[in-house]
Amino acid sequence: MSDIEKIEQQDRATFESIKKALLVGVHMSGGESELCREHLKELGELAKTLGVKEVREIYCPVKKFNAPTYIGSGKVEEFRDIVAAEGIDVIIFDDSITPNQQKNIENVAKVPVIDRTEVILEIFGLHARTKEAMLQIEVAKIRHQLPRLKRMWTHLSRQRGASGGGSSRGTGEKQIEIDRRLLKHKLRSVEREIKDVVRGREQTRKGRLRSGVPTFSIVGYTNAGKSTLLNALTGSEVLVEDKLFATLDTTARAYQLPNRSKIVLVDTVGFIRKLPHSLVKAFRSTLEEVCYTDVLIHLLDCSKKGSMARFEATMQVLEELGIKDKPVIVVLNKIDLLKSKEHIRKFNVLYDNVIAVSAVTHEGFDDLLSALEIEASRFCKKMHLRIDQSNYKLIDEITREGRVIHTDYEGNDVLLEVALPEHMERKAKPFLVE
Repeated sequence: MSDIEKIEQQDRATFESIKKALLVGVHMSGGESELCREHLKELGELAKTLGVKEVREIYCPVKKFNAPTYIGSGKVEEFRDIVAAEGIDVIIFDDSITPNQQKNIENVAKVPVIDRTEVILEIFGLHARTKEAMLQIEVAKIRHQLPRLKRMWTHLSRQRGASGGGSSRGTGEKQIEIDRRLLKHKLRSVEREIKDVVRGREQTRKGRLRSGVPTFSIVGYTNAGKSTLLNALTGSEVLVEDKLFATLDTTARAYQLPNRSKIVLVDTVGFIRKLPHSLVKAFRSTLEEVCYTDVLIHLLDCSKKGSMARFEATMQVLEELGIKDKPVIVVLNKIDLLKSKEHIRKFNVLYDNVIAVSAVTHEGFDDLLSALEIEASRFCKKMHLRIDQSNYKLIDEITREGRVIHTDYEGNDVLLEVALPEHMERKAKPFLVE
C-alpha cells in the first residue's frame, strides 16, 4: 500500500469514527447571518448523510478574513475550549479553507479540521455505483489532494523533531515531489478511462437521438425527490433515500404517456449550493447528459424553507451548462407535506408551466402527465395517411411508433390520422393524403 493510500485510509477511518461534529459558518459582520444559518443547516444534513450522529453549530461574524486561520486566533481558541468541553470529534467549515489554515486550526484545537468540499467528496465516494461516477470522484479527490500534499506529510516533521536530525527534511520534501508526480500520473490515467466510458455513453445517447423519441430530464436540487418521481411514473426501482446525494448516477427509462406518446425520462444527479468547483468540473460529462435533453422537468421540494433559493441555485448550474433556454416544466414536489398552498401561488406568479404534485401520493399526476403530453406533441408531426391493408408491416410500425388519433377504412385502404415522431416521417411521406 502506497503512502497516499495509507493517508486515504486514515481519512476514511476519521470519518467512520466521527460521532459529534462542530459546524462552523462564517459571514461578514452585519450581513447574511440568516443565509449563513441556512447553509449551516444544510451542512448538518450533509454530515448526517455521512453518519455523524450529532452536530453543534457555531456562527462566526468577521470583519475580515484571517490568512493564517480564516477566522482569527481568538475564535480558534474558543473552538479548542468547546472541543474539550463537549467531546467534539471534528470541526467542519462550511466554506473552503486552505491546507495551511486547516493545519493551524488543528494545531490549536487538537482535532481534525475539514471543509464542505471534503464532506461532499466523501459522500460522493460512498454513493457512487457506476464506473463513470467512481472515476469522476477519483479525479475530484486527486485534484483536491494535490495542493494538500504538504499538509499530509506533517508526520515527517514530527519524525524529524523526534530524531533531532536534519536529513529527514530532505526525505520529506522528496517524498512530496514523488507523491505529486504519482498523483498527476494517476490523474492522467483516470481521465483517459473516463473518456472511454464517456464514448460508450455517447453511443447510447446517439441511439436515443436517432430514435426520435423526445427526452425529458428530471433536474433539481439534491433530495428533491427525482428518483421517487421516476419510480412513481415508470415503476422503476431506482434507489430512494431521505439523504442528500443518495444517488449520483444518471438513469434513463422509456415511458409511454396516457395518449400513447413515447418519451424517455432521465433521472440526473442533484445539484447543491456551494458545489465545489473541482466537482463541477469532474462531473461535467455526467451533467452534460442534460445538454442533450429536449425538455427539462425542474423538480423542487416546495415543503422546505428556502426552496426559492434552491430553485435559483439549480438554474445557475443549468445556465453554466448553456441550457437555460430549453423548454422547462417546473414541478413542485411534496405538496402532501405543505400546510398552506400560498407557496405554490407564489411560484405560479413568477414562473410559467408550474405543476404541483406529490411523488408519494400521486396527487397532481394528471396535470403533470397532461403537461408532458403537450411538450411531447411538439416533437411529433400530425399526418393523414392512406395505406393499403397489404402493407401491414408499415401500418403496424406506424401504430407502434406514433400516436393514432383516428382510424377509418375505405375499400382496401386504411385511413390514419396519426402524430409521428421525426424518424418515422420519411417512411410515412409516400402515403400522405394532401
